[in-house]
Amino acid sequence: MQKHHIKTTISDEGSLIIKELPFSPGDTVEITINTCYDKTKKGVSRYSLRGKPFQYPDPFGSVAENEWDALK
Repeated sequence: MQKHHIKTTISDEGSLIIKELPFSPGDTVEITINTCYDKTKKGVSRYSLRGKPFQYPDPFGSVAENEWDALK
């Protein structure tokens, strides 16, 4: 079985057109359509941190300074 993956967007009319497929005319194909993320999950947001407050306690401080071998 030969597989061909393509990523596209559904049009405003709700239709999908796939061009230039690597199959011969008359070939039988099976089509499976998957979304890139699941919109139906309740309570789970694609951007779970959007709109959440955040703060940087030391924005100019070094990160893991004691882990650098050159400083030992």
